[in-house]
Amino acid sequence: MPKRGFNKVLLEAVDEGLSSLGESAKQAIYFHLENRFKIKKREIPSKLEVFKEGLEKIFGAGADFLEILILKSLYGKVGMTFEWQETKSFDFVRCVAVAKRSFLWKKKTGKIHEGLISWEEIEKES
Repeated sequence: MPKRGFNKVLLEAVDEGLSSLGESAKQAIYFHLENRFKIKKREIPSKLEVFKEGLEKIFGAGADFLEILILKSLYGKVGMTFEWQETKSFDFVRCVAVAKRSFLWKKKTGKIHEGLISWEEIEKES
């Protein structure tokens, strides 16, 4: 993985997740996030809760789908696998924290965190 910070990786994953709706829809979402929720694209990593709330207000229950797409992309970028289980709820912000921990681990040790992060590990992050 080229030298880049976690925030850049997260923003790339957000972009990829939102792009699944199409380029104009992605731009409209960024527009609404900035104008209605006062969060600029570059601020998303430091304002994850606001970003999550914005998606939920824009999409309702459909926000989960986008969050899952973002997490799958993010986990792939840090060398992990994110598998969503329909029977389990998940906390987007906590899942991002798990990916960040793995990213920083790799940067420090040069090793990728092995395999799948279980829901139990994610739940321990709280």
